[in-house]
Amino acid sequence: MAKVISVSNQKGGVGKTTTTGAVAAGFKLKGYRVLCVDLDPQSNLSFSSGAETEDCPTIYEILRGEAKTSFSIQKMTSFDIVSSNILLSGIELEFTQTGREYLLKEALNTVKDKYDYIFIDTPPALSILTVNAFTASDYIIIPMNADIFSLQGIAQLSETIDRVRKYCNSNLKVEGIVLTKFNKRTVLSREIKGTAELIAEKLNTSIFDSTIRSSVAIMEAQTNQQDIYNYSPKNAASQDYMDLVEELIERGL
Repeated sequence: MAKVISVSNQKGGVGKTTTTGAVAAGFKLKGYRVLCVDLDPQSNLSFSSGAETEDCPTIYEILRGEAKTSFSIQKMTSFDIVSSNILLSGIELEFTQTGREYLLKEALNTVKDKYDYIFIDTPPALSILTVNAFTASDYIIIPMNADIFSLQGIAQLSETIDRVRKYCNSNLKVEGIVLTKFNKRTVLSREIKGTAELIAEKLNTSIFDSTIRSSVAIMEAQTNQQDIYNYSPKNAASQDYMDLVEELIERGL
């Protein structure tokens, strides 16, 4: 039965989609069965993995009950994926019925026995989509840049996590915070890490030992619709993300 992990931060530009794709591809390289769910209307994860987003059933049709999850999965090189498209952006207004928080959980329950891990790329907003992701998940991984604005985003994210735990998913665990675009040589990065550790304590979690360095190769890989390991296996960011994958495995995830 698959473990379900949301990668989330309400702030954009923190490497959320990059982290989702890199960690998922890393687990696939380790021999695990991996499914990604693109829950972001911008569909960046879908594009970067080479998935179709228009002429196929997406997570939008699944949540509306118009398509079955098992028939909507695309098998890509790096991982299997359920793609998204811009139609997903209107779902907040479409779904007003009781129990709307459980739509994704119910959809994933039908395929959980086929995978070891399911990773959900959440939108950069605290919307019903994010609530659906948290309700369906066992764990949350929070990527953040080493800057003060990312810290503010995490503080707001914690309120949503608390609400989901109270009303929808009492077993939800924040597995950790991963620092992205991190340069351990700068004073600012070290100071931000110290502050992030205090926030992690409030979330009853920790900062991952693995930090992710900035790299142009990440954007190049996404543009070429390849995962970072195939595109540039010896790149610093590739090594950092594989370290994170191994750390997650060591933690028992």
